[in-house]
Order: sequence, then C-alpha cells, then structure tokens
Amino acid sequence: LMAAVFGFGGSFISLLMSKWMAKKSMGVEVIDTPRNEMEEWLLMTISKLSAKAGLKMPEVGIFEGAPNAFATGWNRNDALVAVSTGLLEMMDPQEIEGVLAHEISHIKHGDMITMTLMQGVLNTFVIFISRIIADIVSPKNEEGEPNPFAYMAISFVLEMIFSLFATAILMWFSRHREFKADEGAVRLDGKKGIYNALAKLGAIPKEQLALPEGMKAFGIVGFVLSSLFASHPPIEERLRHIESLEV
Repeated sequence: LMAAVFGFGGSFISLLMSKWMAKKSMGVEVIDTPRNEMEEWLLMTISKLSAKAGLKMPEVGIFEGAPNAFATGWNRNDALVAVSTGLLEMMDPQEIEGVLAHEISHIKHGDMITMTLMQGVLNTFVIFISRIIADIVSPKNEEGEPNPFAYMAISFVLEMIFSLFATAILMWFSRHREFKADEGAVRLDGKKGIYNALAKLGAIPKEQLALPEGMKAFGIVGFVLSSLFASHPPIEERLRHIESLEV
C-alpha cells in the first residue's frame, strides 16, 4: 500500500497539474479570442478535428519556439493543444492540420491518463521490489530485524537500478503510442498532411526540436541520446509506417 501511494501519488499530481505546468513552463498563450487569421484558422481546424474525433473542444494555445506541438490534460474533455510559432511559420495549412490531427488522436486515445497509470504501476513495483530485496539481503540483528542504514542504502541503490528498467518500459510504450497517434491522424485527416509534416521535421537536427524534459513525451517529435530511452520512434520509421497504412 505504501509503495502504491508513493508510486501513483506523484504521477497523478503531475497529471492533474499538467495543463497548468505546460502553460507556465512553455509560455503557452491560450487563444480565447482570435486576433488574426492564423489564430482563427487554428481554432476552426481544431474544432473540426475534435468534433470528428467525438471530443469536446480543447483549449488551444501558441508558444514561442522551434517547430513542435503537444497535447496534455488530465482527461479527454479537459485538454490543451499547443503549437509553436516555429511550426506555424515553416508548414503549410495541410501539414499543420496533420500535426493537429496527431495531437487530437493522443487526446482521443487517452494517452495522458494511460501514461500516468503505467508510470504509477512501474513506480509501485520499483519501490515494492526494492524494499523486499533490501529486507532480505540486509544484515540482521539478533531479533532478525534488518540494519536500518544498510536497508535504506540497499533499497536506494536498487530503486535507481530498477528505475532504469522502468523508464525503458515506459518509453517503449510511448513510442508505441506515437505510431497509434500517427494512425489516428491518418484516419482523421488523411496521409498527406502528417506525412509531409514529419518529413519536414525529419530534415531538422533533432536537438533543435526537442521540448523541455517534462514535455518530451507529449510532442510531435522528441529527442533523447539512447534509442532505448527515446520517447518517439525515428521519423524514418514513422514515415514508413504511415506509407503502409490503408486509408
């Protein structure tokens, strides 16, 4: 029970605060009343895609930065879709719509809550198994109780080691859901928009596209040094996957 409380607690707090944190950390400016044709088109397009996906209209925002976009929020009908100024500048309307369809697909599939649940389960097992092993291998006194200092040191080291495996599992799932979101974008908007958008993004050095650490898993593209811990599949694989889909 203790492992579950600690394992799920932080994950759910992060989920509930995700929109607020995203707005603050990314400097997202939510569009309440459109000030120009681009903002009006953005609201209209997301409204159309949301209706097609059977979702309530999410909040829509713009942030300064390199080409990217993300979706977040604690449930499907209380979400935020944000796009960068860089993405709006470099892509044509069809490509932007493909990216938006990808983000709407994340919301439709409930990826934010699914990632949170999976993170909570993994955290719980990391804490629980580390404490069980530490209790077994720690030196015992005459009453059979483990040495508290050895117990805490061993459990701490084991948590660090098991957390690496847990992160690898979580990032594998994140890559899997990116393929699913691409499929959802194709169903909502066809192949051309999302395919051309990803092809353009693939021509830009990855480190220029990455979102801050806490938002990487929710962007249209991500970046990390090791493929084992990558939140997104290589763009080349995503393009091949889109080509193989039957519309």
